[in-house]
Amino acid sequence: MRQKNKTMKLQYLTPGPSELYFTVADHLQVAIRQQIPAISHRSKTFEQIFAHTVEQLRILMNIPANFHIVFTASATEIWERSIQNLVISESFHFVNGSFSKKYHETALDYAKKATAIEVPEGEGFEITKIEIPDSNELICLTLNETSTGVMMPLEQIYALRERYPDLLIAVDAVSIAPYPELDFSKIDTLFFSVQKCFGLPAGLGVWILNERCVAKAEKLQKQGVAIGSYHTIPSLVKMAQKNQTPETPNVLGIYLLGKVAEDLNRRTAKTLRQETNYKAALLYQTLAQNPVFEVFVQNPKFRSPTVIVANIKKESNAEFLQICEKEGLVIGEGYGNFKKNHIRIANFPTFSKETIEKLAGLIENYR
Repeated sequence: MRQKNKTMKLQYLTPGPSELYFTVADHLQVAIRQQIPAISHRSKTFEQIFAHTVEQLRILMNIPANFHIVFTASATEIWERSIQNLVISESFHFVNGSFSKKYHETALDYAKKATAIEVPEGEGFEITKIEIPDSNELICLTLNETSTGVMMPLEQIYALRERYPDLLIAVDAVSIAPYPELDFSKIDTLFFSVQKCFGLPAGLGVWILNERCVAKAEKLQKQGVAIGSYHTIPSLVKMAQKNQTPETPNVLGIYLLGKVAEDLNRRTAKTLRQETNYKAALLYQTLAQNPVFEVFVQNPKFRSPTVIVANIKKESNAEFLQICEKEGLVIGEGYGNFKKNHIRIANFPTFSKETIEKLAGLIENYR
């Protein structure tokens, strides 16, 4: 285990949990003074917090009014809830890394007939060559594969909607929301957790879903299919319409999400995308120019702007990770089989350009 530099504040450019947004500390102080963690989730104060957070997310991500926004414990929970609530028997999964694979495995754990189309890690999909049987009920997509740095282009998702208008489409956007300028009419549900691109403490999942999802869950429920207990789509949506939750939620997490979303809205989503694109281009260019590194995702159209992954052409990544940490920057190791051979750099919208430029300098000078 690497030793922390005791004289320098560390910044965590890891793919999650990650560096807290700079406004979080102030919001936490206000929350403690106002006893936010102690309030009842049935109080008017909480209803106001819930409504404010939903409003700010709608603005930031351009979420239509006909989509519901509900809260869970994590995005991992939503893997389970989406399978429970939206699939009677068959789902179809696009798998190109560890997290998309785990979504598929979740469906198998629930004894569904879960079909997976799988490509090697680091690669994307040729959508036009993939046929999805109409017997499937839910298409499960991972918009940004956190383990390998592969992003699925939005036009591929839109093409799936055109080809399969009757199938529900679920999008795992854990390590990329709120970056994409997404057309929600092309999907049915999207979900993420807050410890990545929103720069918040872990412990909160956000589930965005339309009326087709509600209708499907209610259909299963009426047929006697077990779709969960307190966190079913019908129960979550029913309570959300009153700005409440079925259970005692992460009140502090919902409060902080609303505050940070408001902060990001002041910068505007357009500005966040522009800055993220600049930082991503800088990192990819710097990695490509250094012979010690090799960008893992070879095809530029599949490269993630928020999780940059590179192979290091040395025995391991340990030396470079230590150099970064000595300069106050903690970046991610590789995931799974790539643990010692890859570096994974988070490039979230909450990170400053100066921080990424400092890291780019370290990459440039490493030999």
